[in-house]
Amino acid sequence: FKMRAGRVLCKLPCSGEKEVDLAVQSAKAAFKIWSQMSGMERCRVMLEAARIIREQRDEIATMETINNGKSIFEARVDIDISWQCLEYYAGLAGSLAGEHIQLPGGSFGYTRREPLGVCVGIGAWNYPFQIACWKSGPALACGNAMVFKPSPFTPISVVRLAEIFTEAGVPKGLFNVVQGGAATGQFLCQHPDVAKISFTGSVPTGMKIMEMAAKGIKPVTLELGGKSPLIIFSDSDLDNAVKGALMANFLTQGEVCCNGTRVFVERKILDTFTKEVVKRTQKIKIGDPLLEDTRMGALINQPHLNRVQGFIKQAKEQGAEVLCGGDLYVPDDPKLKNGYYMRPCVLGNCKDDMTCVKEEIFGPVMAILPFDTEEEVVERANATKFGLAGGVFTRDIQKAHRVVAALKAGMCFINNYNISPVELPFGGYKSSGFGRENGRAAIEYYSQLKTVCVEMGDVESVF
Repeated sequence: FKMRAGRVLCKLPCSGEKEVDLAVQSAKAAFKIWSQMSGMERCRVMLEAARIIREQRDEIATMETINNGKSIFEARVDIDISWQCLEYYAGLAGSLAGEHIQLPGGSFGYTRREPLGVCVGIGAWNYPFQIACWKSGPALACGNAMVFKPSPFTPISVVRLAEIFTEAGVPKGLFNVVQGGAATGQFLCQHPDVAKISFTGSVPTGMKIMEMAAKGIKPVTLELGGKSPLIIFSDSDLDNAVKGALMANFLTQGEVCCNGTRVFVERKILDTFTKEVVKRTQKIKIGDPLLEDTRMGALINQPHLNRVQGFIKQAKEQGAEVLCGGDLYVPDDPKLKNGYYMRPCVLGNCKDDMTCVKEEIFGPVMAILPFDTEEEVVERANATKFGLAGGVFTRDIQKAHRVVAALKAGMCFINNYNISPVELPFGGYKSSGFGRENGRAAIEYYSQLKTVCVEMGDVESVF
């Protein structure tokens, strides 16, 4: 593979109503076989898929870098998280069970945890392969089939995942991929044989999906946007807090839903912290994402780059100060001159009512805001329609737990940011969505409980 900026990687036909129906029917047939297998049988197949991904980690990571534009260094981490996810759910597949409840007179009840059927996964373009594993892992472990639609901007790597599942031994059609945009997504959501929809993406699209799902009484999991607060107290380890702020803002070119883009800094360390953040931001190596030392690649496409640039222009008009970056970057390599690159940006002099502080930018733009008291910063941190994540940096452990308890967010970090261990549930509050991915919690969203009540004596009739 060679990186060449701005060129067409491939052309894929969009799946229409007919193709979507074929994919769903194929998944439905595979579901009959897969759902009848024991958890341990499913476990072995999923472990084999995890092994293949682990073995082909570098090759898949290269494909993902070309697919998305993120650095190869980050793409490898994504692929590691992906095989760990399948391994984790393979481990849970054999332990899924209901419970037995003793009732009076020797009667009893029991519950069965049963799969839903054909589940739909709709992915985003920032973590294409990883999101597909986050959705298919718990879905397959519970005995479901899945039809997955990647973003039309990153269609490639998920097809490789489908091939890997087949190689690992899942029934043919258990994990199907359809390609396309909003129309294809609509056919999936409205298909009568689809049992559940899991979507990662923007709030407006999430609302439309929920509306479509409501017409068929289909359960949905929504993992939507965020404008998460990162709170830096003056008693924190400054070096660690600066590293945390960079992790919370600049991974995958800032195109991360749970990024901590509102960085609240206690006033007494505002200048020291800001100087250090700016210094380190300016040192971030931008360029060819396939080079080992690159730490920031290109944004996903031209319209998105224009959108991010528009936010920075508006921030300046509203009185924010660009402390560094925010301009377009043209790498020296002539192959990359048409790439969608920009320098990571730090904004100072920000106020809570500015657009750059209220709206999700989804690019490498950090807004720094001063605060004076704990009570004040918690109130300001929660003054948002979003509630995906939040972070706190402090050496005072009581304060750390007190603040995260007060934050209205689904994923909170203390003295770190943007780590996603597959063992821990991930998901948001408020407009950031509902349902959970990862951890044991995801099992609840890919299975349903059946209660069976067994009478061992005569029926006590009221008639």
